[in-house]
Amino acid sequence: MASAQQKSGFLAPWRNLLLWQQIVIALVLGVITGAILNVTGNESAAVSIKYIGTIFLSLIKMLIVPLIFVSLVCGMTSVSDMARMGRIGFKAVLFYLGTTAFAITIGLILGTLFQPGAGIDLGTASAMEAKSAPPFIQQLIAIVPKNPIAAAADGNVLQIIFFAIMFGLSINLVGDAAKPVRDFFESLNSVILKLTEIVISFAPYGVFALMAWVAGTYGLDLLLPLGTIIVALYLGCILHAIFVYGTLVSVVGRLNPVRFFQGIIEPQIVAFTSTSSSGTLPVTMTAVQKNLGVNRSVASFTLPLGATINMDGTAMYQGVAALFVAQAFGVDLGVSEYITIILTATLASIGTAGVPGAGLVMLSLVLTSVGLPLEGVAIIAGIDRILDMARTSLNVTGDAACTVLIAKSEDQLDLEAYNTPHVLETPEITRA
Repeated sequence: MASAQQKSGFLAPWRNLLLWQQIVIALVLGVITGAILNVTGNESAAVSIKYIGTIFLSLIKMLIVPLIFVSLVCGMTSVSDMARMGRIGFKAVLFYLGTTAFAITIGLILGTLFQPGAGIDLGTASAMEAKSAPPFIQQLIAIVPKNPIAAAADGNVLQIIFFAIMFGLSINLVGDAAKPVRDFFESLNSVILKLTEIVISFAPYGVFALMAWVAGTYGLDLLLPLGTIIVALYLGCILHAIFVYGTLVSVVGRLNPVRFFQGIIEPQIVAFTSTSSSGTLPVTMTAVQKNLGVNRSVASFTLPLGATINMDGTAMYQGVAALFVAQAFGVDLGVSEYITIILTATLASIGTAGVPGAGLVMLSLVLTSVGLPLEGVAIIAGIDRILDMARTSLNVTGDAACTVLIAKSEDQLDLEAYNTPHVLETPEITRA
């Protein structure tokens, strides 16, 4: 008997595709459409198409604050053992910092091999004002929200996470008297997840619009002269994903790495097109739980944390870009400068907001730390959107890898679900 999910009519072939297949097709069609618009001089049409993508991104951003807060509270209340919660937090931070250091090292190596700044004339670049990094203690103090409502309104993810953790901890400490509050958040979480499914079903159309805009706006003229830095970063992201994340999943987690990458294809594509790891969070939450079998108590804690402090792609980008600027201006960097870049980029990536373009601002801190001229940032800004796509996709992949490994170590991973390719299934969320 035919599945109830099968559609009939003119759009039946499209509607019967899985979500990830729809997204891939939309991405390719978007690039083709944008390239045609660029070649024919219709860049304004590409800008008009972008509005569809902007609406999709707004829908995704609409979910960020309620999803982070509600899921974290539910995650805290679902774990009565505070020692286990502390253990999960320690593992997550250790994973994120360790892989970030690896990422920036790979970026420096590729920057040295590819020499992306060789032959680039930055004489016409406009100067940019250096930004000094705030003291660490000031950043630490800023995590505590003076007004949780204002933090939610401003989208301050770190403050939201802090308040959600404290709120969930308090519910646990109150005990049975807080059961109505706990039940309310459980119900609210179900509603938020259903809303997330509805929004994600529109992903193919948002991806098409965003890719059409990128290709239609930039074309090939800007990409060809700076192609080396683009190739270096994209290659670095691929190597990091396969050899760092893939090895950790295989060796440490003793899991099939192919199945891991298959299970997170939707958030990778959404991150690639939206360039926002925080904005991709709803898609990532759905993927690791439904496709990879991660228990919600782990995913609801590690993923919001990762979207805030895990910026491997951003760190790698800063390493490649720093060498690009140094080579373009003929500045020789020594071992001490390389070490400084690794440390600064690691710390700066933690403070980088998971929104489009934030890495460009943090790059000025890295350049300042080793005395490199900031004029180079003006040229990199021209292709930042292209670079942002790869580094955001890597960030999201790292969030998922950390979540899967921690879930496995805590016996919170459904191995049957993990080892079942989700492309063979037809859940409701896969229909647009």
